[in-house]
Amino acid sequence: MKSLRLAHLVTGVIVTATLSGTLATGPSPAAPPPPALSSTPQLPATGFVTTTRLQVWHEGQPRGEAVDSTVATTVEPAVELHLYALYQPPAPTAVDIVPWVVPAGYRTVGVPVYQQAMTLDCETSALRMGMAAYGRYYSDAALFANESVDARAPVMGPNHTVLQWGDPYTNFVGNVWGNDWTPTGYGIYYPPIVAIAQSHGLPNTYGGEGFAAATVYNELLAGHPVEVWIETNWSKPWVGTWTAWDGRPIRYSYAEHAVTLSGVSATQVRVNDPLHGTQYWVSKWLFESVWADFDNMAVVFR
Repeated sequence: MKSLRLAHLVTGVIVTATLSGTLATGPSPAAPPPPALSSTPQLPATGFVTTTRLQVWHEGQPRGEAVDSTVATTVEPAVELHLYALYQPPAPTAVDIVPWVVPAGYRTVGVPVYQQAMTLDCETSALRMGMAAYGRYYSDAALFANESVDARAPVMGPNHTVLQWGDPYTNFVGNVWGNDWTPTGYGIYYPPIVAIAQSHGLPNTYGGEGFAAATVYNELLAGHPVEVWIETNWSKPWVGTWTAWDGRPIRYSYAEHAVTLSGVSATQVRVNDPLHGTQYWVSKWLFESVWADFDNMAVVFR
């Protein structure tokens, strides 16, 4: 068996053809000149292809009687010469770079994320994050030292309800290392949190209940972090009322929790959650639904 290999180099482009079989060769016809290659081929073309017909002779045939490879079944097929040109990308053109524009209703606030240091001091840790956004850095323990603790145990009623306990509007209720489901500890509401922030460098901080959601969103757009009272993991368990020692009715949940909001978009709010020291987004619908269980209680840090 003989093998004939043709190699043709055209301006850096290799053309190869192979014939295999028992052939008697005559003078090879001159290969046609390669097509002109464009210096700037355009997509989708990736190169150029041309096909030439190769004439071959069988053993014993008179010279000059060529057998056309397209009709003879006993000869090798015609050789296809493939001329490929490397793709030359067009010269770059000036592109207008449009800077990203913050969408209306979107803002994030630089609030560090802290995990609460004590079992039930989420409100203090949320306060700590809000103050740190303004460069006021304190530990949970240093801030908690400013809270008056009412360590008395609750008076329990039927079906594991609380009939009477302390007043979270004035004190931290229960044991900060306790359990809120038992319950041996509970938490604290907005007035002491506002007072600590104001006395520690943020005199314009304010808080309350009955906030409109739009007020919170506008404060976030203005760059002010907001502490809000919700329920752990955005759950909505049973909510009840106990009577404080001072006679004030206290709306409570065994899953009472506080987080700091650090961003807002058209449809979501960003949450700094001290429970596990995480930051994430939740829908405005979920936020408003769970926040309502504590009568839209909030503290705005300014």
